[in-house]
Amino acid sequence: MHCISLPSSHLLLHSPAKTTLKLACHVSPRMFFNDSATNNNSGSTNGFSLIKNVSKLLWGASLPPGILISTVRTAWTSTWQIMMSQLAPSDPSGAYTRPLSKFRLNPTAATTKLHLYVGLPCPWAHRTLIVRALKGLEEAVPVSVAGHGLDGSWEFKDVPDKDNDILVPTMDRVNRCRNLKEVYRLRQGGYDGRATVPMLWDVEKKEVVCNESYDIIEFFNSGLNELAQQPGLDLSPVELKEEIEEWNRVIYPNVNNGVYRCGFAQSQEAYDVAVSGLFSTLDRIDDHLGSSRYLCGDRLTLADICLFTTLIRFDLVYNVLFKCTKKKLLEYTNLHAYMRDIYQIPKVAATCNFLEIMDGYYRMLFPLNPGSIRPVMPSVCEHEFLSRPSKRESMSSVGKRVQHVL
Repeated sequence: MHCISLPSSHLLLHSPAKTTLKLACHVSPRMFFNDSATNNNSGSTNGFSLIKNVSKLLWGASLPPGILISTVRTAWTSTWQIMMSQLAPSDPSGAYTRPLSKFRLNPTAATTKLHLYVGLPCPWAHRTLIVRALKGLEEAVPVSVAGHGLDGSWEFKDVPDKDNDILVPTMDRVNRCRNLKEVYRLRQGGYDGRATVPMLWDVEKKEVVCNESYDIIEFFNSGLNELAQQPGLDLSPVELKEEIEEWNRVIYPNVNNGVYRCGFAQSQEAYDVAVSGLFSTLDRIDDHLGSSRYLCGDRLTLADICLFTTLIRFDLVYNVLFKCTKKKLLEYTNLHAYMRDIYQIPKVAATCNFLEIMDGYYRMLFPLNPGSIRPVMPSVCEHEFLSRPSKRESMSSVGKRVQHVL
């Protein structure tokens, strides 16, 4: 799976044709701009003041007339549906249908000169960063980190690294492109589809190797051991593959994609189905984790990595923006401790840039948050809180599968 970007043309809202409003009274320009607005060089501030004062002039302290409210609501609903149809394609019931990845991995075509493109807000890209870090592939597979653009695209920008302990957006370190769309277009034959992350790039052939996250993490886990600093770490051992796949079949549709099905639902019916499946699955996993350190016993696997990247964003974003409001993750005793346990594995915390995650959702998904106002970060999502002892290591049983020491 992957995170999409929305073409800028889909986000443009065209202003209606200008109309002339004739008023019976003489209006002085001073009525529209107070001193602070006049002295402020911000055009947006002056524009807001103008709208505010015209509103007061037309209907005073009372609410706008009903016909205006109805008209604006109808126009906004129609515009929202158009934007959502591009951002989040749905079936006839209004349920979100995630587009399939365009480029699937062909291991025989992969070279040793690879480059990884990611976006920090994206949970699918986050999977690849974690497996890359745990396997010690940082030098073998360099990374370029795209940031969120105001038009919904993935853009490259040089962000000062104020905290060396976490990843931040960067310039395109291999192709020197301005945005991810340009990188995709470099491939032979070009590309006009959705520019998604994660994306694995063949540096020598200038070709997209893969943009399916699970293909990439499986490849990182076992396909580059000759380049990995931790070749002995196996996050998908043969004896656990069936169990991992069983968990993936439960977690992907109901949790990983389930939160998106809640947030991108375009009908009440679709939302109700999605939110019911989400929380019934979280309840089931929480019960399971009451007697098991990880999903498959005492050993961390790819299934845990895939679940973690959704859980770490739950109280931070999904609970509010995606309307996953029945419970906070903090209310799940086992799930929250399990999430902290994984967060505290060396190198994992460095892949979690919470401000970038919040900006990416609250400021990039314009149809869900038109004001682009980013709420304050919940205290339970801060590094200090997540670093509290999970005490889950005591659940590991002597003689059972023991996690490889990193």
